[in-house]
Amino acid sequence: MTELERIRHSAAHVLATAILRIWPEAQFAAGPPVDTGFYYDVDLPHRITPEDFSRIEEEMKREIKANLPFERVEISRSDALAMAERGELASLAPRNAASRFKLDILQNIPEGETITIYRNGEFTDLCAGPHVMRTGNIGAFKLTHVASAYYKGDENNPQLQRIYGTAFKNKTEMEKYFTMLEEAKKRDHRKIGREQQLFHIDESVGQGLILWTPKGSIIRQELQDFIGGELRKQGYSQVFTPHIGRLGLYQTSGHFPYYAESQFPPLIDRETLADLSAEGCSCADLSNRVTAGEIDGYLLKPMNCPMHIKIFDSQPRSYRDLPVRLAEFGTVYRWEQSGELNGLTRVRGFTQDDAHLFCTEEQVSSEILGCLSLVRTVLSTLGMTDYRVRVGLRDPDSNKYTGDPANWDKAETACREAAKTLDVPFTEEPGEAAFYGPKIDFVVKDVLGREWQLGTVQVDYNLPIRFGLKYVGSDGKSHVPVMIHRAPFGSMERFTGVLIEHFAGNFPLWLSPEQVRVLPINDDPVVIEYCDAIVASLRGEGVRCERDTSPDSVNAKIAKAEQQKVHTMFVVGKRDVEAGNVSLRVHGKGNLGAKNKDEVMAEIVSAIRTRQA
Repeated sequence: MTELERIRHSAAHVLATAILRIWPEAQFAAGPPVDTGFYYDVDLPHRITPEDFSRIEEEMKREIKANLPFERVEISRSDALAMAERGELASLAPRNAASRFKLDILQNIPEGETITIYRNGEFTDLCAGPHVMRTGNIGAFKLTHVASAYYKGDENNPQLQRIYGTAFKNKTEMEKYFTMLEEAKKRDHRKIGREQQLFHIDESVGQGLILWTPKGSIIRQELQDFIGGELRKQGYSQVFTPHIGRLGLYQTSGHFPYYAESQFPPLIDRETLADLSAEGCSCADLSNRVTAGEIDGYLLKPMNCPMHIKIFDSQPRSYRDLPVRLAEFGTVYRWEQSGELNGLTRVRGFTQDDAHLFCTEEQVSSEILGCLSLVRTVLSTLGMTDYRVRVGLRDPDSNKYTGDPANWDKAETACREAAKTLDVPFTEEPGEAAFYGPKIDFVVKDVLGREWQLGTVQVDYNLPIRFGLKYVGSDGKSHVPVMIHRAPFGSMERFTGVLIEHFAGNFPLWLSPEQVRVLPINDDPVVIEYCDAIVASLRGEGVRCERDTSPDSVNAKIAKAEQQKVHTMFVVGKRDVEAGNVSLRVHGKGNLGAKNKDEVMAEIVSAIRTRQA
């Protein structure tokens, strides 16, 4: 654990101590540190609300002020079980009721694993640690909210109260964090998306299914045009595939049934269902037979790669044809729990800027570098230059990975070597690989310092083998190609959500839904004719431009354009007409003064075409 994680983990124990001083009957499950702070799950008849927080925090402050040591003690399994039976774990003293959640946790600790308890003052808890040295090392803390959570995330288990908080080394860092949270609320893509009419989610359509409105569609199309142009430079071929495919396709790839819980249920044709019904087939039996592959059906596409594989395999291939680079803005579907859905960033249907490269083993390194170059181009164009790189490798203790270990070794080496060329910090993270191969992820920091995993590149020796892909090598023999998966944006929905928050809705000129708005000071026919000529000229250059036709005063027109975050405004009066000028305003920068009309329009067209930030 990092120092901050130890502080937060220790704060969770202090939270439990405080709750027990107020409600001695409380039973505790787990209390780990998390990215934003810590929580502890508690079973308690009293329903804790934010109104209780000040009382709990006062008890926590007393525990911290006492500066009590965190004491680590290794104990035997039998002693730990005895303590749990006496109610001594996650407790201030023995109780009449057993520490039932700790008993369950103990029973799931593997034989031979060291069992430890931690004490701070009177409080004793089953815990692997680590912690800070003393309670006084917890610099600053605050309870934030309370939610419900099933024990172990299983709805068949008891529902507990999850008390969240955060902790930092000092008050200054905590204040900075809460300032960031306030700014994040202002930048929330759901709020800005609603205000600027960028997207819509309608319950009658379905949760997690995005309706792109005209303005949001402009942003999405600009991003697609941008990446499409870069793909053509690198020799990619555009393809299109259906939204649904045979179940057997995804059984071959391994996506079904291994990831069935994150997919929409299979679709079985009517005739088959009628026959099975006549046989008296139960729902459970149907599910088992589908999972076993005895019954075929269809699946809403969870990934694009199997269909791209079939395109590659649709004709004989020679080493002279490779690499083959297939790209698609392909929509895929995942079954996310309703509680996990979040605007554009967690959805059930999303479009990936997906591509799959089929190459020889000798071409792997250069193709990876080409993919990484593409991701860097995307991020630099959007001004997102603060990022780190994560190399996702196998977890040596997991059996979820498919394929020959020797091929995994080669793929992981290729990813490591490619990451070294980026001249940015990178980490190796076992367990973060896809089931079919290692990957390189770009983890980007936005203007608030929050991290988002965006572009990804994955090396895959396994799916080509599972699908029996071949090409004829220079030796005249059949060889299996290597496959590279890459998606610079990840998904259009999530990437757009991140961009909305990163820019706070103040998009660069080339991405702005409305790039220029012309604001006539009055209804003088000469002024209106001049404004309309500007609009026509800019539209002729492909600029998204409108004239404000409302009867409002010019100040009201300016205020409305600013509120709607129109990038550039031309304020035009009779003097501007006579001088061939416009009074230039840029959102967030204010009045930039009178400028020559033709020069300003040329600058705008150039800035859009070169995608200036």
